[in-house]
Amino acid sequence: MEEKKFDVKSIIGFVLIFGILIFMMWKNQPTPEELAEQEKQEQIEAGKKAETKQTKDTKVVAAEDFTAPKPGDSLKLEALKNKLGSFAFSSTLPSATDTFTTVQTDVLDLKFSNKGGFLSEVILKKFVDYDSVPIALIEDGNEFFNITLPTTDNRILNTQDKYFEPTVTKNGDNTVVSMKFKASNTQYLEYRYELKPDDYMIDFSISSQGLNTVVNSSQAIDLDWKLKTYRHDQSVSYENRYTRLTYMYEGDKIDKLAQAGEDEEVIDDARWLSYRQHFFSTILVAENPIKNARISTVDLVEDEEIDTIFTKEFASKLPLTFTNGEATNNFKLYFGPTDSKVLKNYDYHLEESIPFGWGIFGWINKHLFIPLFGFLSGFLPYGIAIIVMTILIKLVMSFVQYKQFLSQAKMKVLKPELDAIREKHKDNKMKAQQETMALQNKAGASPLAGCLPGLIQLPVFYALFMFFPTAFALRQKSFLWADDLSSYDVIAQLPFNIPLYGSHVSLFPILAAIAIFFYMKMTTGQQMASQPTQEGMPDMGKMMKYMIYFSPILMLIFFNKYASGLSLYYFISNLISIGIMLVIKNFILDEDKIHAQIQVNKTKPKKQNKFQKKMASMMEQAEEQKQSQQKRKK
Repeated sequence: MEEKKFDVKSIIGFVLIFGILIFMMWKNQPTPEELAEQEKQEQIEAGKKAETKQTKDTKVVAAEDFTAPKPGDSLKLEALKNKLGSFAFSSTLPSATDTFTTVQTDVLDLKFSNKGGFLSEVILKKFVDYDSVPIALIEDGNEFFNITLPTTDNRILNTQDKYFEPTVTKNGDNTVVSMKFKASNTQYLEYRYELKPDDYMIDFSISSQGLNTVVNSSQAIDLDWKLKTYRHDQSVSYENRYTRLTYMYEGDKIDKLAQAGEDEEVIDDARWLSYRQHFFSTILVAENPIKNARISTVDLVEDEEIDTIFTKEFASKLPLTFTNGEATNNFKLYFGPTDSKVLKNYDYHLEESIPFGWGIFGWINKHLFIPLFGFLSGFLPYGIAIIVMTILIKLVMSFVQYKQFLSQAKMKVLKPELDAIREKHKDNKMKAQQETMALQNKAGASPLAGCLPGLIQLPVFYALFMFFPTAFALRQKSFLWADDLSSYDVIAQLPFNIPLYGSHVSLFPILAAIAIFFYMKMTTGQQMASQPTQEGMPDMGKMMKYMIYFSPILMLIFFNKYASGLSLYYFISNLISIGIMLVIKNFILDEDKIHAQIQVNKTKPKKQNKFQKKMASMMEQAEEQKQSQQKRKK
């Protein structure tokens, strides 16, 4: 084996090379003047980068491949254009900057972003939220508006990331804002907005010119439109309850996505999409029905103590029409109040996006309560208008209470005779039931006579339940201690939150609960007095007594966060019901006269209707079967 020796010559060589390198670095170091100039240039470049935010396409050219071209350097510009593509190239020009175009009308403050070409801010000038801040439907990046453009060279361009060139012109009294995403002066994609001076509706179109050689229209071209809706009411959970995505499709059909949780749907022939956030809406109206529109909603309020900024996130994916690379899509954009009076001014049935209630309930609201309240509030304060409307409704419906009390009075007069029948046939319930029905038929008294009139009140009750929370006219209208009849009133703020109830105390629900308690106590006593004595009645009596307390407690808890106008209605309504009941009981109905009339009715021949005959026949058959079974057992 060869012995390893220490190589002194190699070490001397390495030392000499290292020394030469150190000397060359010292010799070529920059002077203090050169260092200052270099620092100055770096600051200038940093400033330019801050002012000009360049978009990055999927095929961005490396910095070492091209030096930054100047507008006069035609060869470099052409080379860069060929490598990047026309659209991507347009985003490298000095005009591609994050600037905004601001336009104002009598009702809207609008800000258009050069990046993406869509609205980055929409402020409603005539309205403020619960904290006196102007209503912002779009602001601080809560919306997303993007078109995916497949190109003929197999790339995908997203307009949200591209820069548009703005132009503002006048068309008579209207203001026209054009945002163009250019490949050249004769090749571009254009968003065109036309704004009227005093109108919440904006004409909006997506068109193009000369893109047949650039855009691959054989592939799907979709518009993605998303919006996270801001909270504008003092109760985020209450506002969220009336925040929904509603749409018209297949002619005049109206539907909506789920109120809570997540939901999505694919719809055909979509006419309009409404991103309704309770009292304000963002609506897209299509001139031509949209095929296969994908829509979705996500509830953003899981904990109202934490989730206090947004209510829901709405999203729509809409196929656009491109023919031979050219776009022809006309829409209208509505940014404004969810007010039926305003929405009716447009010929698109946009007022159907307001949840008046389905079927007969919606019909009652649209054709009776809304016109009536509009008339009354035209010359009365809004709180007084609610009271007057309540009085009128109760007077019209007073015949229902009269029929109920008359039926109960008749049953009360017949109670001794009905008890005697049950005692006589206590071992034969079928026979007792037959004689009971016969007596009620002759006397003209029936338990159903008191139930049926009560059913008439249900459509009115539910229609008003839907009317007050959606009545835009009540928004921010005060009455007595309530600052806003469309929201809850507050007489005390609690230092803690009570589940279901909240962290405040509302007075109108308390007053309504007290009125309901006394009304139910009076009506329950009347019902108990008219009911015949029978097995099981003590338990029924306990249930009815529990309801006297249960209903007011429900009112107290669940209406603490509801519109104070609705609680005011229930308070006045029950007070009037108590008054009507006292008048009917003490001044209209006379039990002695009722008893005398019943005796007269019993002497008259009484024909049974088909239903009564059928019931009597069924009971006779059942009695015969029972008797035959007993004989067989013997």
